[in-house]
Amino acid sequence: MAERDGGTVGIILAGGRGERAKPITLESADYIRSKALIPFAGRRLIEWVIDACREQGIRRFYVVAQGLENRSQIKLLLGHGERYGVEVRYSRSSFDRYNVGSGAATLHNLEQWDLTERALVLPVDSVFDFSLAELEATHEESNAVVTVAAVARSPLEVAGKYGAMRTGADGLVSGFVEKPSLARVHEIFPEATSDSCALVPTNAGMYLVDCRRLRLAAREPQLMRQAQQRLDWGGDLLPWLVEHGRTVAAHHIARLGDLGNVEDYLVTLRQVLSGDFHQMNRLMPEPRSDRPRYWIHESSLHTKDDVSGTTLADKIAGGDVVIGQGVRIGRHVTIGSGVRLEHADIGDGAELREGARLSGTSLGDSSMVGPYARISDSYIGPMADIHSTRDNPVRMDGYCAVGDGVHVWQGTRLTGVSIYPRLRVPALANLPSGTRLTNSDDILRWI
Repeated sequence: MAERDGGTVGIILAGGRGERAKPITLESADYIRSKALIPFAGRRLIEWVIDACREQGIRRFYVVAQGLENRSQIKLLLGHGERYGVEVRYSRSSFDRYNVGSGAATLHNLEQWDLTERALVLPVDSVFDFSLAELEATHEESNAVVTVAAVARSPLEVAGKYGAMRTGADGLVSGFVEKPSLARVHEIFPEATSDSCALVPTNAGMYLVDCRRLRLAAREPQLMRQAQQRLDWGGDLLPWLVEHGRTVAAHHIARLGDLGNVEDYLVTLRQVLSGDFHQMNRLMPEPRSDRPRYWIHESSLHTKDDVSGTTLADKIAGGDVVIGQGVRIGRHVTIGSGVRLEHADIGDGAELREGARLSGTSLGDSSMVGPYARISDSYIGPMADIHSTRDNPVRMDGYCAVGDGVHVWQGTRLTGVSIYPRLRVPALANLPSGTRLTNSDDILRWI
């Protein structure tokens, strides 16, 4: 796609520590993987972000990173953008101490980069279904300083989780409420109380900004002081702009997929693999089959398992392996007889032994799942080993998360449990949902 006239640039906010997404964001107990580098459907998150924006004409990107690990990990992957056909620049490490919140980080770096054009500001832990051309049209028609990408949600979805916006008939925002309670949602949006189908406009965390006018607003003494202390986009900067008469518009986009915690990650992965994100559909390779919809790398189709000695292609043709809806299988994956997969993402070099069943699950590169394991709605990190057996299978569900290199012994039964990287977990059962096993002492408490 050709570049757009007007030259919208991309500003990617990649400074968070990914606390809510642990253990997905951990390579070890004390080494954090940048949220930008979380694996998702065969690539890293920031690669999907770059491609989604480049497809719509953005060729210049500015990455607001934070700390040595974030900055070095992202730069090692992206470089300066040559592999992706774009230009990438990074925030200076000397600015890290000023990046006190997403809003402050944006304002400080607009000055550092001397940006005066239009910029699309977006987080690195979400995938979006949106039209940049339509977003730009709303922005221009309303003459806004900031146009907020909005997603309509039910009051129950909004309560305690998303920032809500009050908008007028002209599409301009008159107020923001950050993560209101359900009672507060009903108070602010009475139509949502009387009409069970009424939806509430929420902040999707993506903003089209007029850099020149936003920089002028940032020179107001009150905002300057706030930006030295704590200034987030949703809770601080947007409300300030509205309260001080700056035009803020809202533009509804088709869909937002949040990846900020384990449950949201898995829900979004299921939606993407099912084809619910039209923009992701364009970015992903053509599926090998549409009904059911799945992708299998050629190398995996011709890989034989060491028990039956037959290829995956043979097993699928004979009905010995069933590939259901929304399945992606990477390179050189070994799959045994009797395996059943649905809404599953299988990383490169993974092994699934006979009789294993996975649904709603992400399986990391080079991980192994033993015979007759039953795993649903779970994340299994790279190099993890699930030691299941036919007589004593492992069962996981309820948004479990198993970190990199974890060993889980046969007979384990887990629901909604998180296990940090490199731990060896004996046969455990009946742990309360929400339990986090962060070290060996945590495990000993439950033996």
